[in-house]
Amino acid sequence: MRCPCGCGDDLEVMLLSEVKPNWSLKTKDEDPPTLRPSVWRKTGCMAHFWLRNGHIHWC
Repeated sequence: MRCPCGCGDDLEVMLLSEVKPNWSLKTKDEDPPTLRPSVWRKTGCMAHFWLRNGHIHWC
């Protein structure tokens, strides 16, 4: 996914449970996605956010 801060970086969010760290993506029918846990960049723009119901919530 593209970083929502606007820096233009692509973020790799692993959904495979065998890989660490990993995230879970919840989708249901036509509902917007929710990603768990939060995404926290340790380098670059240092963005920290949640994706809940298709909306970015900044930490």
